[in-house]
Amino acid sequence: MKVVTTQQMREADRQTIAGGTSGDVLMSRAGTKVVEFLESEFAPLERQRVVIFCGAGNNGGDGLVVGRLLKTRVASVQIVRVTDAPGPVDREATIVIDALLGTGAREPLAGRYAELIATINGEFPRAKVVAVDIPSAMQVRSDFTVTFAAPKAEMLLDPRAGNAGKLIVADIGIPAEYLQSDLELSEPHDFAPLFQPRKRDANKGDYGHVLVVGGAPGKTGSVAMSGLAALRIGAGLVTVACADSSRLVPELMTQSLDAISLDRMTVLAIGPGLGLNRELVSKLTGGAKIPTVIDADGLNSIAGTDFRGRGVETVLTPHPGEMGRLLGLNAAVKPDARLPTAQQFATDRNVCLVLKGFRTLIAFPDGKVWINPTGSPALAKGGTGDVLTGLIAGLIAQAAEQVPPEIGLAVRAAVWLHGRAGELAAEELTEHCVLATDLLTYLPRAIREIL
Repeated sequence: MKVVTTQQMREADRQTIAGGTSGDVLMSRAGTKVVEFLESEFAPLERQRVVIFCGAGNNGGDGLVVGRLLKTRVASVQIVRVTDAPGPVDREATIVIDALLGTGAREPLAGRYAELIATINGEFPRAKVVAVDIPSAMQVRSDFTVTFAAPKAEMLLDPRAGNAGKLIVADIGIPAEYLQSDLELSEPHDFAPLFQPRKRDANKGDYGHVLVVGGAPGKTGSVAMSGLAALRIGAGLVTVACADSSRLVPELMTQSLDAISLDRMTVLAIGPGLGLNRELVSKLTGGAKIPTVIDADGLNSIAGTDFRGRGVETVLTPHPGEMGRLLGLNAAVKPDARLPTAQQFATDRNVCLVLKGFRTLIAFPDGKVWINPTGSPALAKGGTGDVLTGLIAGLIAQAAEQVPPEIGLAVRAAVWLHGRAGELAAEELTEHCVLATDLLTYLPRAIREIL
C-alpha cells in the first residue's frame, strides 16, 4: 500500500481537482466515508452521542459534512468550531470526531487549537475518538483514524504514531496513478504466496540450506537462536559455524569457525555473536555467490569500509547504533533521519537495508522503502535481533528456490512476522516477560494471520 508525504498528497489532490473532480466533491466523499465507518463500527448509530471538533481548513470542512450527514441519524450531535467562543461540550458523548487539523498542521500549536486538542484528549471518559484523515498535529489520541486515498507518512513514522489508533484507508476517488511515492506499507496478505501448502512429495532439499556464522566463545547463544529461527520458519537444513556447539539444538548441523565451507549452502548469515572479525567477514562476503544476511558483529566488521552488496541478495540488518557506525558516525541515527538514511544507503551501497526500530524500514537498491507496521516494546531485549536474522535467512532460503526468486518479499515477510510474533507474545506474557525464543512459539499464529 502506498504511503505519501504531505506534499505528495497535496499534489495528488491538485491533479484530481484539475482533472475535473471539485474540492467540494472530494470533501463530500470524505465525510461520507467517515460516516460509513461510524455505521459499521458503532451500530446502532441512533444510540450514539457525537461531538465533532472542526478546524478552519479543509479538515474542518470534512467534519462539517460528517455533522450534516449524522444530524438525523444519531441521538445527538454537537459541532464545536475552532472559531466558536469557548462553551460547554457534551462530556457524555460516546463518539468524538477530530476534524481540527489536517496534514498541513504546523507545530508548536497554541491558542484555541491547543485548548481543543486538550479537551479531546482529557474530557470525554466514555467516548471513542475518531480522527479525520490524520490525528490533529499527531497530538490527538485517537482510537481510529479514517484517512483518505493512502496512509500519511507521519502517522506511521512519527514518534507519536500510536496516536493514530487503528487505521482505515478510504477511497474518495483520487486515481492511484496520482499517488506517486517510493514509500509503501507492508500488509499481511502480501506474504501469502510464501506460505502456500507444500507439495506432498517434498523433501528437505527443496527448502534451502542456511549457514549461520558467529558465536564466538561465550556468545554461542546468538547463533543458536538464529539457527533455530531459520529452521522454525521452514528452511530445510541449517548449519551453524561457531566456537561451541554444545548449546545447539539437535536439529542443527555444525561447522568450525576455523574451517567454514559454503559448499551446497543456499543462504549465508553472518554476525550473531561473532565478535569483531574483519578478515573473516571480508573473506566470506567476498567469496559468497549466494544471498547473504549481515547482522550484529558482521555489520561492525564492515563499518568504515566501502562495502557494496549484490543488490537485494545482500541484506543488512542494523539497529540505529549500528547504522551510525556503518556511516562512520559516533552516534546512532536519529529517528527523524531514519527514512532518508535508509533510502540513501540502500541505493548507494546496492543492498537491502533493514533499519530496525519503531516501524522498521526495509529499503531496497531501487529506492523503494517499505514500512513495517508490526512490533512491540517486548522486542527490546537481547536475542530478538538474532531471531530476526534467522527468520530472514530461513525465508530467503525458501524464496530463492522459487522462479523468479522472491527475496525482497521474504525479507519483508520475516520482519512482519517477527514484529507480529512479538505483539502476540506480549499480549499473553506482558511486554516485560517476553524472551527472544518466545517469538518462535508465537510464530505459527502470526503465519496463520497471513493466510
